[in-house]
Amino acid sequence: MRQQKAMTLRVFPRRTNATPDDPQAYVGEPNFPQQLGNVIEVNISVTFTWDLPRSEELAALWSKVAPVKIDGPAAGTRGENFTPGLYLKTGYVITSRGCPNRCWFCGVPKREGSTVRELPIQEGWNVLDDNLLACSAFHIRSVFEMLKQQKIKKKIRPQFTGGLEAAKLKPWHVDLLKELRPKQIFFAFDIPEDLHALEEAARLFKAAEYGTRNNLRCYVLVGYPGDIFQDTEYSLRTVMCMGFCPMAMLYRDNTGITTLEWRRFQQLWARPAFIYSHSSHNWTEIKK
Repeated sequence: MRQQKAMTLRVFPRRTNATPDDPQAYVGEPNFPQQLGNVIEVNISVTFTWDLPRSEELAALWSKVAPVKIDGPAAGTRGENFTPGLYLKTGYVITSRGCPNRCWFCGVPKREGSTVRELPIQEGWNVLDDNLLACSAFHIRSVFEMLKQQKIKKKIRPQFTGGLEAAKLKPWHVDLLKELRPKQIFFAFDIPEDLHALEEAARLFKAAEYGTRNNLRCYVLVGYPGDIFQDTEYSLRTVMCMGFCPMAMLYRDNTGITTLEWRRFQQLWARPAFIYSHSSHNWTEIKK
């Protein structure tokens, strides 16, 4: 009789666009129409802190299958070398970890450290680094070369949905982006101090005669403690005037609790077609 190969199952509390879809990746509770085989461990990977209670529930259920371990960013697990397709769907790639900034709302410096660690570059086309532009010039150029080869071999346009820091953007970065022509390049407007850096980034793209609202995007943090609709709307419109398409990102604390009003506001400002087709709408009316 052929011996079954021992395997570790990966379990995720919720499905996102980045959730792996291979046979050893599961979402939610154990419910198997097929034979699992020789499972030696169940690894529950938690990205968001508000999913930690759910992960504990899942751990109790999956413990009937095999010993369970809970880890992931929300559990404070420090990231090691990146393995494509393991905890992110194939195509998503991380080439470095850590960030020198200490933003009040971000857990990266505490989990990964404030010193950037450059990892061996794996193949992929959607870059999710904590702060790619904080890496060495050699590493950045190597990442772009990998992405160029992916574009040639797989005919897929790269994306930087993990975001690039506007304050670190230099003309040679823009030259690389212009040559690569990614599908999307995200920046961020999280705090007022980000405004000047975004203005400078917009100037660099304009000087290079590259970039439109179709590929230049900007995350805008909304709904954080003390935030008000009028100020947030002004920030979103300011981003639009610079030439970036805004993408509202709703702040969540460790509980994940948000208000209906902020959820509705965020949903509208996360849909580019709706944003530009209704640009004259009085967005402050949403809170009523």
